[in-house]
Amino acid sequence: MIFERAVRREFAQAAAGISIALLAILASILLIRLLKEAVGGRIVPEAVASLLGFALLNLMPLVLSLMLFVSILLSLTRAFRDSEMVVWFSCGLPLTAWVRPVLGFALPFVLVIAGLAGFLSPWANLNTAQYRQVLSARSDASQISPGVFQETKAGKRVFFVEAMANSDTMLGNIFVASLQDGKLGVVVSDRGYQEYAENGDRFVVLEKGRRYEVEPGSPEFRVMEFERYKVRTEDAEAKPAEHLPNRMSTMELLQEDSNRTRGELLWRIGIPISALILALLAIPLSYVNPRAGRSANMLIAVLIYAIYSNLLWVAQAWVSQGKLSFWIGVWVIHACMVVPLCFMFYRRIAIRMPWQRRGGV
Repeated sequence: MIFERAVRREFAQAAAGISIALLAILASILLIRLLKEAVGGRIVPEAVASLLGFALLNLMPLVLSLMLFVSILLSLTRAFRDSEMVVWFSCGLPLTAWVRPVLGFALPFVLVIAGLAGFLSPWANLNTAQYRQVLSARSDASQISPGVFQETKAGKRVFFVEAMANSDTMLGNIFVASLQDGKLGVVVSDRGYQEYAENGDRFVVLEKGRRYEVEPGSPEFRVMEFERYKVRTEDAEAKPAEHLPNRMSTMELLQEDSNRTRGELLWRIGIPISALILALLAIPLSYVNPRAGRSANMLIAVLIYAIYSNLLWVAQAWVSQGKLSFWIGVWVIHACMVVPLCFMFYRRIAIRMPWQRRGGV
């Protein structure tokens, strides 16, 4: 049918542009946060790309849900604004005729959102946690970032390297402060390098420097000059990532009977359902009077989306805390949105409401 093909083509064009814009904005925000962590020495620079990919994958259900809602809303709003809806209505198509093409466009995205929320998002959360645990267990030298004071061993050792060269093996202007046996030792050197022993041990070798040793509270200190000074570095044992509900697979959530897992399961079920309801809500919300203001419906749509999303978060929190039954939470929020959906459809289909007729309008 020409009507449905034209509508779906416009939906697809709007969805492509909106998804690119949303991903660009989201990726920029996440990248800035990760780069800040890398500059602060909390993660190594080469981990930024992997962590960015995991974070985007985790947020994709929300991105796709918002993209679906906005793309349908903008497309139908443009049709109202350009008086195309008048043409369709003149051909005998009611507003409910838009439900079929909207559902045909939205259902594939809803299935993708369900798959992401149920399988890929928890996998991304788990891999992010495991990757961060591995990074936190890496050796002192591997965590060093040039120009940054880096604490290791629970603050008992502080590294500072001004510059690195030759694939991070050559170090320049090195400062190492360590607390051992109640004494504070400070080692400074103009240059150094990383060395690997035959048994696999790793050392930072400092050349032609000085070591200052002082006992806190005592006026006495020692100064020693050295030709070569080795500092042994080693990887700590990577601790397993905490088994949180948002890192568990859907099958594990179904097998475990606790409030926290039920709350996470409620969220994974609610995301695709909310995406479908929002797609249908976009049909009556898209109405705009070409002779009146053009932004009122967009403000209402933003408000409805914010309320719906926050209600889902609140329901998840209440189920996790045992304040709300899972079987009530799984449907009550969506039912609260279906009621205004039906009302708005009726409001747009009915030319005059009963109270308007009584008022003589």
